Amino acid sequence: MMKSAFCILLAVGPMAMAQPTPLDHAHAHNDFEHARPLFDAVERGFGSVEADVYLVGGQLLVGHSRDSLDASRTLESLYLDPLRAYARQHGGRVHGGAQPLTLLIDVKTNADSTYLVLNGVLRRYADLFTIYAGSEVIDGPIVAVISGNRAIKTMNAARVRFAGADGRIPDLTSTPRISSKVMPLISDSWERITTWDGTSSAPATLRQEIDRLVSLAHQHGQRLRFWATPDNEAVWQLLTDAHVDLIGADDLEGLRLFLTRRTRGG
Repeated sequence: MMKSAFCILLAVGPMAMAQPTPLDHAHAHNDFEHARPLFDAVERGFGSVEADVYLVGGQLLVGHSRDSLDASRTLESLYLDPLRAYARQHGGRVHGGAQPLTLLIDVKTNADSTYLVLNGVLRRYADLFTIYAGSEVIDGPIVAVISGNRAIKTMNAARVRFAGADGRIPDLTSTPRISSKVMPLISDSWERITTWDGTSSAPATLRQEIDRLVSLAHQHGQRLRFWATPDNEAVWQLLTDAHVDLIGADDLEGLRLFLTRRTRGG
């Protein structure tokens, strides 16, 4: 029988889990597809991890497609239990950076029915999460953000939430503007703004467009992310120079090395 990540964590003990140099801007795209979900990213200092979630039989199963789901790979077993144990071993924090760890939960099933179950699950782990209670924000070691199929109206109306919603580029200029307390992150497809893949010179107007989007997000206290960005240093360089908040990658070690060199001035 396959051991859960939680059991593995307990077996290795705290000495094997020393906190690495934090990389607040590093986002593990489809984190659950790596050999060691969560830990391959967190042990590299990544500030954000992403899990695709399906509601099946009342359980939140993690996987990229329905035919890849396994009843033992739940949101709790792969992420929430290990994160609680890790935080307890590291003084109540998961990530040593300036920002809390971001847990991006990409909902693949019906927005409202999945959120109903997900909200109940997150409530049981309230000690981990930033809590939104009316106008008050109670900081926690993790910020949960719901992407994919998002129950934004339900979340906006809730008196207490344990997660924020992931916005899209049109939300940056919508009227009325959705508060950053409801929508702390703006994410959209790289292809929405460009087809540039980093193998040639970047279009002259691309940096200007990214700067504009970063400015719009930051003016309202929101962070910015693009998905489906090519895994190469030319793209990562452009995004970091433009102060994009989360830079996604499948190549975790490649992004770690790149960001570490920048941090050290290399």
